[in-house]
Amino acid sequence: MRRLIAVALLAVPTIAYPEPLSGGAADAVAVVDAFHAALHRGDTAGASLLLSEDALIFEEGHVEHGKAEYAKHHLPADAAFSQAVTSKIVRRTGGSEGSAAWVATEGRYSGTFNGKAVNSMTTETMLLRRSGSAWKIVHIHWSSHSMKGD
Repeated sequence: MRRLIAVALLAVPTIAYPEPLSGGAADAVAVVDAFHAALHRGDTAGASLLLSEDALIFEEGHVEHGKAEYAKHHLPADAAFSQAVTSKIVRRTGGSEGSAAWVATEGRYSGTFNGKAVNSMTTETMLLRRSGSAWKIVHIHWSSHSMKGD
């Protein structure tokens, strides 16, 4: 199923912000934004509600298979990080086709986390699946690099 979603999304048109997204893409972006808002509040239960049971999370070379595994391992740290730093969306694209959507975000994090300065560019791709009227996140891929000298 994941491979089917990924292949189907290759044909989805790209819309770059600041153009407003419409339809399913706008609804999917709202779920991504709600996920990040929950992390920023430290609401790990709320963030979990937006993930599918079989969500696959790629983060800095690590993989978590399913919402339960993510909730036990990196979710609390991701929430703590989100609360500690400032984030800014630099660019976002997205699209949807039927019951599949994707949201790709480029951003910047700055601040201090665990006593260390953070000044990073980040990329995030989220794939979502609609079941009935609800979108759920089925895949997250996060990557970042330090902005040394900035």
